[in-house]
Amino acid sequence: MGHLKKYVYPVLILAIFETVAISLWKTKDNLFYLFNFSYIGLSIALGMFLLIQNYKNARRVVQLLVGLYMLVYLGFICRENMQIEGLWYYLFTGVFEAATIHYAVAKIFGPLIFGRGWCGFACWTAMVLDFLPYKTLQEPQKKLGWIRYIAFGISLIFVSALFLAKVGNIERIMFWAFVIGNVLYYAVGIILAFVCKDNRAFCKYICPITVFLKPMSYFSLIRIQCDEEKCVHCGKCKRVCPMEVDVTDNSRKRKNGTECILCMECVKNCPKGAL
Repeated sequence: MGHLKKYVYPVLILAIFETVAISLWKTKDNLFYLFNFSYIGLSIALGMFLLIQNYKNARRVVQLLVGLYMLVYLGFICRENMQIEGLWYYLFTGVFEAATIHYAVAKIFGPLIFGRGWCGFACWTAMVLDFLPYKTLQEPQKKLGWIRYIAFGISLIFVSALFLAKVGNIERIMFWAFVIGNVLYYAVGIILAFVCKDNRAFCKYICPITVFLKPMSYFSLIRIQCDEEKCVHCGKCKRVCPMEVDVTDNSRKRKNGTECILCMECVKNCPKGAL
């Protein structure tokens, strides 16, 4: 039975998403939610299973399965704004649908269980940025994290202004905000990656979603833990971590602890299997 313990997390994640899927299907009386969260849960569980099997591109498989589904199907085909502007839009209309449900599960309450796993496995912006050449950090992080709060504020002000001005056809504006917003995110993310020599510079300095993710992930149940008896302090985990997290420190106050995206690069590269 011991060898089955390593599959606990994929099963746990799948169980959580299936619970959400069935609950929303029954309470909202909409079969879409059963399909939506079952698909995402199965995709993430598959990725975690492939990681356990040491498949090199396991995380990329999940990023593409979930990221393209949300970007292309939900965003462009269903015309739902799944960016932060969509969250403000549904909150202002008082409707618990689409982006509000997505944020509640993936970015507000979900991180209490799986931290910033969204950033590592499902984000459609990072899905593209992770294909850029700077896989490991070239230089120390810059102190530019305050920019995310400006981006957060701009998104809120933009949607608030639409409602205060009683602009007509806001749903259409939300769709185009999604399209233009994604173009800007990709452009800024790619430019920053090359300027900072860091694929994840956008995530660290600009992304407004981290305003929700960082404080909630501090309490996350699923975390990278270090077996101090096995650890030889070679520093390899720190060198390969794209977010500069000190995973050798098991404290919740460890350096950049709320930046961990559960990419598992540290686990894959630890020569002693201490993580």
